[in-house]
Amino acid sequence: MTQFTSNHPVATEFIQAPRQGVLKRVFAFPNPVNDHAARFTAGIVVVLALVSLLGQLPWLVGLIAGGFVLRLAFGPRISPAALLSVKVLAPLVGDPKLVPGPPKRFAQGIGAALSIAAFVLLVTGGSLPGWTLMVLLVVAASLEAFIGLCLGCAIFAFLMRRGVIPAGICEECANIGLRKS
Repeated sequence: MTQFTSNHPVATEFIQAPRQGVLKRVFAFPNPVNDHAARFTAGIVVVLALVSLLGQLPWLVGLIAGGFVLRLAFGPRISPAALLSVKVLAPLVGDPKLVPGPPKRFAQGIGAALSIAAFVLLVTGGSLPGWTLMVLLVVAASLEAFIGLCLGCAIFAFLMRRGVIPAGICEECANIGLRKS
């Protein structure tokens, strides 16, 4: 396995401006992100979500939601699924495939919103809508894990093209939908 040299960014490094406040450092998200790690994390979400669906386990939906919140807030530094993906699984594939971080963080936000809403619905008696949201989460995470299609990233690119998300948030992603892999 080839290692990156010190002059190449590693997908878990936090490329940040040198004079950031403590809160910005605490809530930093990596940029770039190793796409292999993102896909492995999505695969873990698929497995957990399917277990929650098949076993009708609302508490597991709560854990899934917690994982999304951790990844959204802190990147891969605290989330057990992300740590497993970044430190163990992705290195097995080889060199990182670096992709912009902001769209991946946006996708984590969508996953957090879906799973939190599903959890709230499930614990307040809304079984059908709660489990329906989990099915949607399985579909989205499966697309990411198995074919590399990040729906959150596609939505991010669409919103950038429409001017809803300023281009300065991720200049590299302004044309993400037009780029070839």
